[in-house]
Order: sequence, then C-alpha cells, then structure tokens
Amino acid sequence: MHSPKPLAIALAGMLSLAVAMGIGRFAFTPLLPMMLHDGVINLPTASWLATANYLGYWLGAMACALQPWVWSRWPGLRPVVHTSAVRMGLVATVLLTCGMAWHWPVVWPLWRFLAGVISAVVFVYTSGWCLARLAALGAPRLSGIIFVGPGLGITVSGLAATAMVASGVTAATGWLAFGALAVVLTALAWPQLHGKVPATPPPAGPSGAASHGEVAVLALAYGLAGFGYIITATFLPVIARQALPGSVWLDLFWPLLGLGVAAGALLTIRLPVHWDRRHLLMGCYAMQACGVLMGVYLPSLLGFALGSLLIGLPFTAITLFAMQEVRRLRPHGASALIGLLTAVYGVGQIAGPPLVAWLLHHSASPAQGFAVSLQIAAGTLLIGVALYGWLVRRYPLH
Repeated sequence: MHSPKPLAIALAGMLSLAVAMGIGRFAFTPLLPMMLHDGVINLPTASWLATANYLGYWLGAMACALQPWVWSRWPGLRPVVHTSAVRMGLVATVLLTCGMAWHWPVVWPLWRFLAGVISAVVFVYTSGWCLARLAALGAPRLSGIIFVGPGLGITVSGLAATAMVASGVTAATGWLAFGALAVVLTALAWPQLHGKVPATPPPAGPSGAASHGEVAVLALAYGLAGFGYIITATFLPVIARQALPGSVWLDLFWPLLGLGVAAGALLTIRLPVHWDRRHLLMGCYAMQACGVLMGVYLPSLLGFALGSLLIGLPFTAITLFAMQEVRRLRPHGASALIGLLTAVYGVGQIAGPPLVAWLLHHSASPAQGFAVSLQIAAGTLLIGVALYGWLVRRYPLH
C-alpha cells in the first residue's frame, strides 16, 4: 500500500468539511431568500428551522465529547473508526440535503436537526483524524487546508444560488442541486477516507499543563464565537435585501463571505507554530466583531462587502486555532475535548436565531430587530476577546 501523502489527506478533510459544513449546514442561508420568495416559509419559521439545525449540531458534538466515556464503561463496544464515521456522515448529508426538496414542511425541522447532528460528527472526526495524521506525517502546517472546506462549500453554494435566483429556479430545485454537488465532493474525498487515528506526540510549539479552569474558560470563549457570528451567517442575504432593495449585488455577499473563509484558512498555513494561538484568537474575534457591526453602521454595498470579508476571514481560522490549542492542552485523546468545545460552540449558535425571532416580534421594524441582534452579537465577540486576554495573563506559555 502506498504511504499516505499529507496533501491528499488535507484535501480529503477539506472536501469532507465542504460537504458537511458548507452544504449540510450553510446551504440553508443562500436558499432562504428563495424559500421566502416561493412562500413555503416565513422569517419566524426560518429562525426555528435554523435553531433545529443548531440544536442537532450541539447534540452531535455532545455525543462525540461523551463517546470516549461511554466506551470506557462498556469495553465490549467496537472502537469508533474516524473515517468510517465521516463516510457515513457524508452519505447522510447527501440524503438529508435532497430531502429538503420534498415539499413536506412538517418534516423539515427533523431534516435540519439531523443535518446538524451529522455535520458535528463529521466535523469532529474529520478534524481529529486529519490533524493527527498530518502531525504524524510531519506536516502540521497543512492543517489550514482542511478548514478551507467550509469556505469552499459556502462560496460554491452561494454562487450557485445566485445563478438559480437569476434563472427563476425554485428552492426545491436548489436543494436537489446542492445534493448533487455534495455527491460529487463526497466521491472526490472518498478514496482517502481510510485508516485509524495514529498515536502522536504533542504538537510542535509551546505547551503547558492544562488545568480544568483553563479548559473551561477556553470552552466558554469558543462558545461565544458561535453566538457572535451565527446571526449574520443565518440572515445575511435577508438583512442585505432589506437594506439594499433591488441591488444586483445582493446575492454575492454570501459567496464573498465564503471566499473570505477559504482565504483565511489558507493564510493560517504561513503562521509560525510558536505563536500563542490565544493572541491570534483575540485578533480574529475583534475582526469578526467589526464585520458584524458593518451591517448596522454602514448598511451600504461597501459595508456589506467589507463586513462579509471581515466575518469570513477569521471564521475557520478561529476553529483551527482553537483546535490547535486543544491539541496543546490535550495532546492525547483530543477528539473528546474537540467535541466538548464544538458542543459549547453549538449552544451559542442555538441561542442566536430565537433571539432574532423574539427581537423581530418586539421591534418597530425588521431592520431595527436585526440591528439590535447584530449589536448584541458583536458585544459577545468582544467579551470573548477579554476572556482570551485573561487566559494569556493567567496561564502564560512556558
């Protein structure tokens, strides 16, 4: 058998996350205006569909976090093979995406919930497998390529949705098209998805003993990022349409955000491994907070374009830096802690859409409701900056 090539492993991880995250989770965002136009849902219903997806994401992440403990209580259970879980998750994502084309609104919350569960499982096990394999092969710098995946999926799905809107295609056809795209990307990733997670030494760079308090604050700070970005990530096309009615550029803000996500992930490859990831996370949170506020204080073509980039550039960089911090704190058995952080992140995401629904109901106009929501989100990100600053002071690297 040929020895695995690090770049092939990184690309397989990238394609897996493009399917599970870029399509399985975020295809809903560019298709939401089409669903609203078709009259199959309204804004409050859209908020609850998004919440169902984020609740599923949280439960999937919790299952991954608790899996090692459950398996330790029942030694007879077969070990979880990361790549097998990823393969099953990708197949399920294809089926659930196509299922949204079936006009049976009563089951849509279930499909979105299950898509959330699957996306968390694929994210946790893809991240754990790829990071460990790349570390074992001496190529940890290629980790950033993995997290290009969500940006790739967001960009392609966003551009596809733009073309479908221009062609007058229905949302149901859009869901089927994204299902077909997921099939193609899955087929490209499939040949590399084999092998178990190897035992690896601690990652290169600074390290230190992790206390429970350090892990808890890291998890809380990471969870705040989930709330800070999710309102924009769910409602960006709708917010832009209300601020710039009739603009021909409306449908390009979402793929622009996706391009920012992909570019930000690639930029992480050039960063020295000895830099403190907590400092980098502080910068990323501050950048996203500025991007979120662009939709409030500069609701113009320039403002939405700049805001999309500022939110997108640090999006998966935040995830990568947090996962690298996890591997520093827990070099052995990192998947469980990745699952915990992903679950806390999911709690932040769950809180976002219901807050928007409540504020829309109690505001004088949708624009006012969205503005208050975005201000709260930006404030949450700034609290995250303060928490990472406290971690740096309280737990300096040795």
